[in-house]
Amino acid sequence: MRFCLLFVLWMCAVPAWAAHAYALWGQPRYPAGFAHFDYVNPAAPKGGELRLVSNSRASTFDKYNPFTIKGSAPAYLSELMFDTLLVGALDETATGYGLLAQDVDVAPDGLSATFRLRPEARFHNGKPVLAQDVKYSFDTLVGPHTSPAYKTLLIDVAGAEVLDERTLRYHFKKPNRELPLIVGGLPVFSRDWGAGKPFDQVVMDTPIGSGPYRIGPVRFGKDITYVRDPNYWARDLNVRRGTANFDRIQVKIYKDNTARLEALKAGEFDLMRFFSAGDWARRVNGKRFATGELVKGEFAHKLPSGFQSYVLNTRRPLLQDRRVREALGLALDFEWMNRQLFYGAYQRVRGLFGNTACETQGLPSAPERALMEPWRSAIPAEAFGPMYEPPRTDDGHSLRANLRRAQALLQEAGWMVQGGVLRNAAGQALELEYLDSGEGSMRVVAPWMRNLEKLGITLRFRAVDFALYQQRLQKFDFDLTSLAFQGTHNPGQEFADLFGSKAADTEDSGNFAGVKNPAVDAMIQTMTAAKTQAELLPACHALDRIIMHSHYLIPQWSASTHRMAYNAWRLARPAQVPPYSPGETWVMDTWWAREAGR
Repeated sequence: MRFCLLFVLWMCAVPAWAAHAYALWGQPRYPAGFAHFDYVNPAAPKGGELRLVSNSRASTFDKYNPFTIKGSAPAYLSELMFDTLLVGALDETATGYGLLAQDVDVAPDGLSATFRLRPEARFHNGKPVLAQDVKYSFDTLVGPHTSPAYKTLLIDVAGAEVLDERTLRYHFKKPNRELPLIVGGLPVFSRDWGAGKPFDQVVMDTPIGSGPYRIGPVRFGKDITYVRDPNYWARDLNVRRGTANFDRIQVKIYKDNTARLEALKAGEFDLMRFFSAGDWARRVNGKRFATGELVKGEFAHKLPSGFQSYVLNTRRPLLQDRRVREALGLALDFEWMNRQLFYGAYQRVRGLFGNTACETQGLPSAPERALMEPWRSAIPAEAFGPMYEPPRTDDGHSLRANLRRAQALLQEAGWMVQGGVLRNAAGQALELEYLDSGEGSMRVVAPWMRNLEKLGITLRFRAVDFALYQQRLQKFDFDLTSLAFQGTHNPGQEFADLFGSKAADTEDSGNFAGVKNPAVDAMIQTMTAAKTQAELLPACHALDRIIMHSHYLIPQWSASTHRMAYNAWRLARPAQVPPYSPGETWVMDTWWAREAGR
């Protein structure tokens, strides 16, 4: 549902004239009239099949509409079926190049962006992509039947105006350099999709997009196949040359990780991405790996590390005291887990903006302090000191010392151990529930649970099926859970969905922690209004300091490579690995099928 919200973070040249691209800072990497992106093989053969395993936590799907709130859409549908006005390159971080739009013109005052559509652009039903379709897509996404994250992301977009059949102008409520990239990254679909039904009733209607693939054979509960459109309108366009090389992309569905891994070893599909260090180190082996048919590939990237975290829901009374939240984090022994469970494969997440220019270190600069000072009463005092560092148990640090610190914090907050159980003045025990969509993470959470027991805290593990898990997250009905937040090189309005006060009271928003802090709102507003990187960075750093020192999140871990096992006898790939490639999307976009045999 949030594919485009994550995608637009990649794309972000403010020209005073119509241009082939739009760059948030500086100039685009590729000039007008470029032949193709450097990381593709422009002569890649078309044909064959790519067999993938679903990357979705949902065991199956029950709709073809990825934008509505209820239900689960098939994996990769959005990426393969819907084109956008602008498209990003995988070897730069802040530029969008014309796809549906042949050029973009941003007004000198920053209050509008005009897009001129390519006359050759066509939907899957053969009809031209017109300005009215783009407006319809925008109006639908900000309507009542889609994720509230769209409303938050597009809150400063005043509307879309059709100037002529193939020209559309977006109007903005205030100047914001990111907005042309946000609207340029929105999916565009035909007005004919759903035949005029209310959008929440467009469920199993086949999407009418303009992307390189259409829905082919479907076996519910087993797989879905996307079929390449041989008449894809943009197949010879420079931003698409060397991409969409497979005739068919089949996405298989398995009920659990064990079944997926055994199916890979049995040759049932061609590629699988691994997120478990234990599986990668110990269980990715067998006959097909020994013969070289299956290969383990670790592909280095320069993507933001993101902020995968344990999320503490501060709507719960037991988690509203910052000292309690900090104490919970002190009981997590990452160094032990990395040695014993993860085979040393991970680095600790340290903030919101790791591996980007926004990464925060040391003491606040003068501009950062100037932003935070008016909100001092709403900001933890520690945020005015050194940047948050996760607790450690190596290099002279110990779990024992961390637990002593946690115990002191809990006592300050009014919690005392009585008969081995931590209770407050009212006699209430500190008992929490960890919610997940399966039993797989129990092995990782168990050591933390044991450490919390030493403090008198009970953390119970609750596994539910994915549909219920998704529903409970949408309604914020949980104490703690684990979420992998995507990072970005160009933070902006999307952080209002993640941490903004308004989003805290909006079901199905991204503000799972329930953050309601005027200082946070002010930093996000400053970020989105920044006209230069010099204005952006202090606001990013200030936001990072406030969030991390407030202990809404207990940071987990990240990896600097994509771990993928693939069939080297069936698949070929370009020599160059783009630094900002998002795993499977890179494979679907740029790899191709080998001829039969080795």
